[in-house]
Amino acid sequence: MGLEKEGLRVSRKGGISQAPHPQTFGCALTHPNITTDFSESLIELVTPPLGNAVEMLSFLEDTQHYLYYHLPKDQNFWSTSMPCVIRGETTIPIAQYGTSNQGMMKTIYRQGLANRYGSVMQTIAGIHFNYSFSHEFWRQYQTLLAPTEVLRSFIDNGYMGLTRNIVRYGWIIPYLFGASPAVCKSFLKGYHAHSLVEFNESTLYEPYATSLRMGDIGYQNLAEDEAGVKANYNSLSHYINSLKAGMQTACSEYEMIGLKRHGKYQQLNTNILQIENEYYASVRPKPLVEPDKKPLDTLSSSGIGYVELRSIDINPLLPLGIDKAQIYFLEVFMLFCLLEPSCAISTSEQFEIDTNDQLVAHEGRKPKLMLTHRGKQTSLQKWGGDIMAKIEQCAALLSESHQGSVRDMARRINNPNLTPSAITLSQMKEHNQGFFDYTNSLSKQYRNGFLSSTINQKHFDYLDQQAKISCKKQQQIEASDLVDFDTFLAEYFKNI
Repeated sequence: MGLEKEGLRVSRKGGISQAPHPQTFGCALTHPNITTDFSESLIELVTPPLGNAVEMLSFLEDTQHYLYYHLPKDQNFWSTSMPCVIRGETTIPIAQYGTSNQGMMKTIYRQGLANRYGSVMQTIAGIHFNYSFSHEFWRQYQTLLAPTEVLRSFIDNGYMGLTRNIVRYGWIIPYLFGASPAVCKSFLKGYHAHSLVEFNESTLYEPYATSLRMGDIGYQNLAEDEAGVKANYNSLSHYINSLKAGMQTACSEYEMIGLKRHGKYQQLNTNILQIENEYYASVRPKPLVEPDKKPLDTLSSSGIGYVELRSIDINPLLPLGIDKAQIYFLEVFMLFCLLEPSCAISTSEQFEIDTNDQLVAHEGRKPKLMLTHRGKQTSLQKWGGDIMAKIEQCAALLSESHQGSVRDMARRINNPNLTPSAITLSQMKEHNQGFFDYTNSLSKQYRNGFLSSTINQKHFDYLDQQAKISCKKQQQIEASDLVDFDTFLAEYFKNI
């Protein structure tokens, strides 16, 4: 298992830092553990794949400690998913990755996102949980279920079934762990109609929201939906082909933006998707990385290596934004999604899923909220209780810690006041603080806590070393480019 945690660098005044990615962190293009996402100021901390929750959280904690230790004194690391004060699109610096073709492609892709969706939406941060089952497990599981099937296809089918169940039952993650019920008013300045109401003069919220990040003001591919591009999880080949269709289909709206303006690239292409990563989804089947190969090609040739769950909010109540109890629950949830029967998702079920997801994001804690399951209305509590009972059965296959965590989380189904979204709002009311002041004070508190604790010198030495290696690697990539960027891009898109 592994984690990827994003977070904004913010200035002392509370806006997004305009300073470049700190040199002490090395080069974002090639650093395995400290990189950037959309913005130069949106840091991403990445753990390697590790064997258990304790190791993984310890790696994240030491890396976050290193980040605080090296951040300039006038900057901090924002402790929620929704961003700080935003003073307009032009104050969100797009991430830079050097002069190589590879680095320029990453920056231009982000320029395309800015032109297509606006930069403000791209400042939302989250946590991605990456999970895989061991090869030994798959071998034994296959012997039990399908001894004559080719192992590779058995694994791919198993992971795709798991992925469909995450899509199907995924509303439970924002309900249990959503922590973004409020936003700074600056986030929605000039935004189209929304359902949020005023919390105070600086903050908008929804009284029963769990995760506005996962709702319709969060990151979405609305143009993709309208153009009929929807990731199809019914098999690995369906999934690959549905994303390739988006990458090959022209979009008149994006053609109007143009590929270049005054000789400068505005996006990588004018198709519905520039590259596969542009399709925003709460879950992705992923291949193990193979150098110089496109992700979808690797997925096709080598199969699924792990599954990435992307619907996790940063919990502002926790110094790391996530904790051991949550990881234990997510592990059991992955096992439940694998073991639970998983038929293909029909168009009508997909509509139900999308509706349920929006309802839970915006009104998940509303008393007697009704969701739709298999064409019938059912209360969130009833359906949530049924899912939790099955998850508890799966927890019995793991450790007592896993069982304890699932029991604790199950209490949230009938008691929404125990959820992070409810606690966040109640603390904001109690302290009479809007979203910005509340998050700012927590961010400062976490920074002070980390800076006053003992450093893990071995881990700090490791990250110092990675910073040096990453810059050497970036220089090598820049020196090895043999063609100009136009040629490189044409080659890249030649065989989608």
